[in-house]
Amino acid sequence: MYKKAALLAISCCFISIAVLAQKKQKKAEATPAAVVDTTKKTPPKPPKATVAEKIKSSKKTEGLFTIYQDTATGSVQLYIKKDQLGKEYIYQSFSMGGPTRLYLNQNMIRATFAFSIGKAFDKLEFAQQNTNFYYDSLNAVSKAANVDVAPAVFFSEKIVAEDSVGYLVAADGLFLSEKMDPVKPLVAPGTPPTAVFNLGMLNAGKSKYSHIRSYPDNTDVVVDLVYDNPMPFNQGGADVTDARYNRVRMQHSFLAMPQNDYRPRRDDPRVGYFGAEVQDLTSVSATPYKDFISRWYLVKKDPSAAISEPVEPVVYWIENTTPVEYREIIKEAGEKWNEAFEKAGFKNAIVMKIMPDTATWDPADIRYNVIRWVSSPYPNYGAIGPSFFNPRTGQILGADITVEWRSGAGTVNYDDLFNGSSATGLPAVQLPWEAAATNAAPHLSFDKNHLPFCDIARELQSQYVAGLTVLEALDNKPEAVKEMHREFLIYLIMHEMGHTLGLNHNMKASQMLSPAQINDKTITDKIGMIGSVMDYPAINVSLDRSKQGNYYTTKAGPYDIWAIEYGYTPFAAGEEQSALNKILSRSTDPQLAFGNDADDMRSPGGGIDPRVMISDMSNDMIAYAEDRFKLVNSLLPKLKEKYSKPGQSYQQLRQRYLMLQSQRAQMANAISRYIGGVYVDRSFPGQKTTSKPFTAVSVETQKKALALLNKYIFSPNVFNADASLYPYLQLQRRGFNFFGSTEDYKPQSTVQSIQLSVLAQLLHPVTLQRINNSGLYGNFYSTANLTSDLNKYFFTEDLKTNVNLYRINLQTEYVKALVAIADSPLPNTYDNASKAAALSSLKKIKSMLGSAVSANEQTRAHRTNLNFIIDKALSVK
Repeated sequence: MYKKAALLAISCCFISIAVLAQKKQKKAEATPAAVVDTTKKTPPKPPKATVAEKIKSSKKTEGLFTIYQDTATGSVQLYIKKDQLGKEYIYQSFSMGGPTRLYLNQNMIRATFAFSIGKAFDKLEFAQQNTNFYYDSLNAVSKAANVDVAPAVFFSEKIVAEDSVGYLVAADGLFLSEKMDPVKPLVAPGTPPTAVFNLGMLNAGKSKYSHIRSYPDNTDVVVDLVYDNPMPFNQGGADVTDARYNRVRMQHSFLAMPQNDYRPRRDDPRVGYFGAEVQDLTSVSATPYKDFISRWYLVKKDPSAAISEPVEPVVYWIENTTPVEYREIIKEAGEKWNEAFEKAGFKNAIVMKIMPDTATWDPADIRYNVIRWVSSPYPNYGAIGPSFFNPRTGQILGADITVEWRSGAGTVNYDDLFNGSSATGLPAVQLPWEAAATNAAPHLSFDKNHLPFCDIARELQSQYVAGLTVLEALDNKPEAVKEMHREFLIYLIMHEMGHTLGLNHNMKASQMLSPAQINDKTITDKIGMIGSVMDYPAINVSLDRSKQGNYYTTKAGPYDIWAIEYGYTPFAAGEEQSALNKILSRSTDPQLAFGNDADDMRSPGGGIDPRVMISDMSNDMIAYAEDRFKLVNSLLPKLKEKYSKPGQSYQQLRQRYLMLQSQRAQMANAISRYIGGVYVDRSFPGQKTTSKPFTAVSVETQKKALALLNKYIFSPNVFNADASLYPYLQLQRRGFNFFGSTEDYKPQSTVQSIQLSVLAQLLHPVTLQRINNSGLYGNFYSTANLTSDLNKYFFTEDLKTNVNLYRINLQTEYVKALVAIADSPLPNTYDNASKAAALSSLKKIKSMLGSAVSANEQTRAHRTNLNFIIDKALSVK
């Protein structure tokens, strides 16, 4: 019954549907069908906006690239001509102002690269080109050039309008961005968020344009990039107004690729230029390099003349920010480089001009090379002189020199010169054995971006104030101080200008003269004090004031003249190779000695040649250092009376005292590099030399250097003369500047900083491995010899007496170092010979302590501690 009912319901449903369908069909038949009009056409598309329409409310800036800026919104459009597609241009960025601790100082030269613009369907693409490789067109392999090296497309934008000449694209995404230059510095993984000031995230909506300039060969766009950081962990320094909102001013410059007959000049390891490394991928040579140097494009007005003025000299403008009293000195310093260019065949190659206050041009315009002075809150440099060049050829296209006011004036600023802890006033020391003990690779500390980075002004400033302390403490007349500052300023400007001419550092140049010759003006007036102004030398101050020569060299040295001759002498294409080889053949001349930052030994374990070092002077550094130690010790008793003045705090006394400590540290570090050092000769086979590429420093020199360190740095009574000053070394209170610390001076920390800096070099795994390796080709001073001598110097003198606080620290750190070396894992840190020497020395020290006389409670406690450390280590063994 239920089934029948269900079937009935379903049947009724179908009948209802059928009836409804019939009604709809009848209704449709009753309605006449619409007539289709086959003649009607699709309405035409609206015409594309023209370039004229898109730019009608914009201000036009015409030049290399034409820029249109909307006068209402400030947005920018870029007009690219069709004949500009496929061509290469050069991009150059500059920071024009920002947090200085992030290296965003005014006019800092940053990214340089070649780029091209192409059209892809309805878009324009900006692509950075890879300039790292070379292919010989005569080699069939060149047909596969760069198949694995793709350009980097950094900007792609839809074309908004087109005419017969070019294309218009929106450009805010190019300029108000980090697409061309990533402004924010990269932070190493694991870095605590409080350790580094963070700009935050770029806010394109708050960013804006500052200046737009365009000329036939360059277009400059200056932008203010705004960063938001709602929850900053680090508030930055006093230069940061509010850490949540940060502004960085950047300049984007587009340059035309130079079209001239400039020929790249090859780089050579015997002379030091900046430049580019290019790999020849069609060469099977052991040195498949097409590296070239950076230099200005100089052409003789009279090619047939031995010496001719250039068609276009290198012109430097002394900006009107420069103190008036220094302008003529700076002009003189720059013109001194002309002596070097005369050797290269050019007269008046360098032209110095002073910018008048009425000048209407902008010093930031890259068409001008400017020497400017600034005063930054936290400068990362004292002076800097970078240049930028065509990445395809090495032709220098522009340069600027920036001098910090305090550095250029030679005045001391405590925070600038001593950025270590307030306890020591000296930089903290990293101990390589601590890294070894934790199975971590020892850290080698180098300057940020070390190769192009120049810290000469800081070094000179420190040296200058040390010299000033000598002159003032010995009651020299103001004329002597004025002359010292004049020489200081000439050296500083010549050094930075050398960088803008393409030269990199030469830390070996201070080896040219003997200690006696340095103060002989009949020699130094002729050839200078050192081989090159590109070194970081110690200031030359003589304890015997009657024998004082120059404080700094004030002329281009023999190396400078030779290097400019190599880089700038014009040669016919067929003669260049042989002519350059002839110039380079003289590299064995001691006056032309060269070693740059890649070779120098300023960091513990860095470099191998002790002659390639900063803050040194003369070809007998051990003798020179001893004279400087004596000078410091003679000045200490005079400081309190000289720098304790009514109406002022003791801060100047503290600064001058720490400056002399810095001299001690610099001398000690310089001579410590001779221990385990290896002399390097980069001459090629066939040159006139009796030197091998590697020659170990003689045993006599190594032992002499260590004995001098013991006499002036390690011995128990070395710092006794300092003690009378300790109660007076008080910082001036300023607000809450002692918050989180205590204001008392901590002499043991200062002494420990100096001593451990030397020990970090002597016991560095790289140093000890080099001692062992060089033992296979001429070194007869082993690691066991070294640690045996250190045992003697560190313990013998006070075995029968009390051990003072300096020696307690020294002996404890030394024993801890030996334990760490003996326990260090292989092969990343210390080698077997070093581990054996360390273990043997620990046992010898244990024996020495057994015969020691403990006079007072502190000494007994100290020796008990040493025995405990040694016993614990030996029990493990």
